[in-house]
Amino acid sequence: MPKAYWITCYREIKHPDKVAAYAKLAGPALAPFGVRYLCRGTANATFEAGLKERVVVTEWPSLAQAVAAHDSPAYQAALKALGDGAVRDIRIVEGLE
Repeated sequence: MPKAYWITCYREIKHPDKVAAYAKLAGPALAPFGVRYLCRGTANATFEAGLKERVVVTEWPSLAQAVAAHDSPAYQAALKALGDGAVRDIRIVEGLE
């Protein structure tokens, strides 16, 4: 079964305090689903139409685990804490192997 990758791009951070509240809840909410954080921070280099924005990349045991984590009540509570604190783009992509 191929792994999956969840990529979050922060287009805009409107309320850093709400992002911090989200971060405090999100990690523990996602942990039971096998999340592994691969990188997080502002892009070091950008090319073509790339943007210098905060990016978080996580690895999951499977696509099903990533989607289940996103839909879980604990993660939904983290999203509620985030509210309008940031404009984000989230993509979940299944790995090749």
